[in-house]
Amino acid sequence: MIGMLAALPLAAVGCDLNLPGQSAPPRLFRLSPKSTFSDNLPTVDWQLVIEVPTAPASLSTTRIALQRGPTELEFYARANWTDIAPNMVQTLIVESFENSGKIIAVGRESFGLRSDFVLKSELREFQAEYDGDAPVVRVHINARLVQMPQREIIAWRRIEHTYPATEDSLEAIVLAFDEALGKVFKELVEWLLTAAEAGKERA
Repeated sequence: MIGMLAALPLAAVGCDLNLPGQSAPPRLFRLSPKSTFSDNLPTVDWQLVIEVPTAPASLSTTRIALQRGPTELEFYARANWTDIAPNMVQTLIVESFENSGKIIAVGRESFGLRSDFVLKSELREFQAEYDGDAPVVRVHINARLVQMPQREIIAWRRIEHTYPATEDSLEAIVLAFDEALGKVFKELVEWLLTAAEAGKERA
């Protein structure tokens, strides 16, 4: 559960000013996996490995990114994710596939699964964008499905979703991240299960 917070002053956004005698730690936020999917998804008997998404250095951080223009990225003050964004997204992808109940085994590459397929992805955008009073959160992932042991890319998809924050407060912005990312996970899981099953039938 996300706790209540007083209104976030915009002057604190993008900077880390410490008042004399104060050293308040950053607030930590986490996001949730997707748990609801279409009823007609195939149930598959193969194993899937999820690699850590690649990401630019600006997003490979625990800090929560915001953007006010096309060329500059800032960060919310004293507010962090519980892990660097690519690692957090990897964990949530794994949990989303598990929640689908449609796959026999899914895990990170470090788990030593003998995978039938590997998901390689790139986290392109993961920020709150301002063009008014309250921001819109944008999440963009490029996904590549690799069939093993041939190591052949058999499908590719660009997945991007946005979700508006209801107000310019940290709680509302984190909830918007959760909604936008959930839409990405739903599309990713449903696309991959269908694409991989079709690829296996052609093999």
